[in-house]
Amino acid sequence: METQPNPNENSGFQVLSVVIPAYNEEKTIFRILQKVAEVKLIHGIRKEIIVVDDGSRDATEQEVMRYNALHPDTPAAYHRQPENRGKGAAIHRGVALANGSYIVVQDADLEYDPNDYNTLLKPVTDGIADVVYGSRFAGGKPHRILFFWHTIGNRLLTFLSNALTNLNLSDMETCYKLFDTSMLKSLRLKEERFGFEPEVTAKISRVHGVRIYEVGISYYGRTYADGKKIRWKDGFRTIYCIIKYNIFHKNIFHKNIFHK
Repeated sequence: METQPNPNENSGFQVLSVVIPAYNEEKTIFRILQKVAEVKLIHGIRKEIIVVDDGSRDATEQEVMRYNALHPDTPAAYHRQPENRGKGAAIHRGVALANGSYIVVQDADLEYDPNDYNTLLKPVTDGIADVVYGSRFAGGKPHRILFFWHTIGNRLLTFLSNALTNLNLSDMETCYKLFDTSMLKSLRLKEERFGFEPEVTAKISRVHGVRIYEVGISYYGRTYADGKKIRWKDGFRTIYCIIKYNIFHKNIFHKNIFHK
């Protein structure tokens, strides 16, 4: 059963579209939707929740429908991909469906806390940012201590990305990236799996006049036993994407170019 966003309900300026890509997240999707719904956004900003089910084989869809039945005031628009294509493909679909002025990507697990939305929004509502990255390595918020080599890998990938984009991010691989919707929709994005992060970073860095900020966020990482999906081979794909989209792919826009 699919439900679609209602553009009439979320038209106007003060709307944040929360795009949630999900694949086999029956254990956590209900709770993360609850947490998203419970957040009170600053300046009366409303939320538009969009779940893109990336061909799950478990009860992810049923859990979303159960949430909607119990929360008619804050329902999630639901779209199911016909087959598993990857996180990036699910995000592309969610971005296409979004009607808000700004978009944030929310993983369907419980690693990232929606209470950090207001921290991400503040530079935007203050009028100083178009894009805000939430860093797991900055600030004094809670961080679960997990894998040493995973952290080193993230830092190396961020270093390589920074060297080619000339940015100074501390966490390029973070899930929490908040974008001006018109800017994000103007980008020609191709990566369908975990290459989304380096691709969007490479392309957003080349938008003329873009204002990128970074804020510290909390992080409640899960182990592979808990269901973490990213693997070492995804790191090699990320290196490939960093090089590909920073050096060889200079055409970043669709025909509908964003003008800053």
